[in-house]
Amino acid sequence: MAGKKPLTKSQIISYVAQKFDLSKKLAGSIIDEMATLAVTETKKAGAFTFPGIGKLVLVKRKARVGRNPATGEAINIPAKTVVKMRVAKACKDAIVPPKK
Repeated sequence: MAGKKPLTKSQIISYVAQKFDLSKKLAGSIIDEMATLAVTETKKAGAFTFPGIGKLVLVKRKARVGRNPATGEAINIPAKTVVKMRVAKACKDAIVPPKK
């Protein structure tokens, strides 16, 4: 498994084009539009759900005190907003089956 590389964007576009009998240009436009929609909706609403895959969510992190790993000195880490992907349970279970 370690030797297999993830699909590139052009390979994904080719797959979608072949699967749904579309031109590569149209398949590329659809994929680009999905990505744009995910970004704009996450910015606007704070979350975007990819059905069957997961959910992009904005998470507000509080300010905290951390340590500089080089010196061990305490430093203040400011509050910030980050984007996280919460993987859907069905997707997670399909990829890595739960232990019984």
